[in-house]
Amino acid sequence: MRQAKARGPYAKTPARREEIVRAARDSFAERGYTKASLRDIAERAGITHAGLLHHFRNKDELLAEVLADRDSEEWQQGLDDVDSPDQLEPYLTQLIRHHQRAPELMRLWIELAAAASRPDHPAHTYFVERYERSRAQFVDGFPDEKARARLREGVGPENAAVLFQAVLNGLQLQWILDQDLDIVGPVTDFVRLLFERDDAEDVG
Repeated sequence: MRQAKARGPYAKTPARREEIVRAARDSFAERGYTKASLRDIAERAGITHAGLLHHFRNKDELLAEVLADRDSEEWQQGLDDVDSPDQLEPYLTQLIRHHQRAPELMRLWIELAAAASRPDHPAHTYFVERYERSRAQFVDGFPDEKARARLREGVGPENAAVLFQAVLNGLQLQWILDQDLDIVGPVTDFVRLLFERDDAEDVG
């Protein structure tokens, strides 16, 4: 049976939430979290302040949704663009440069991740599961001995996954503190340190 279409004021709720999240992302990126207001976000989304509060109770909840939405987009992009170690370096270069175009969102993500380290923080479970999922995705990229052989001798996929997250997040934190710092070079060097060259690259 086909699912009946939603009726009434909730018919476009998912689409409306997406519009609000996009508006909030723009407002946070332009004004920063402190100066961004729910009224400005509502205006950008084309709804009333009361209408926004129907979907999100406060600005903290909206920030968490903005960052989760960004994570979801990047997660899917990674699945689409990277299916071998050779594709990891250009993907990370593109990802970092994309983040650098919205430094305020990068700063907010770092701040929320640190705050969520407290077990009683509302976003604690989300960040724990996010890192678990990211590590699992990395490890799944080495399904057999041939793939594992691309890693440097003595480095296992599980440890490589932890190092990968530590380097990526740590470099972005350093860049937020000093935006003249080159972090694309170090992250690409790290990928080259982590993986052996594919012998097929030297053929032909």
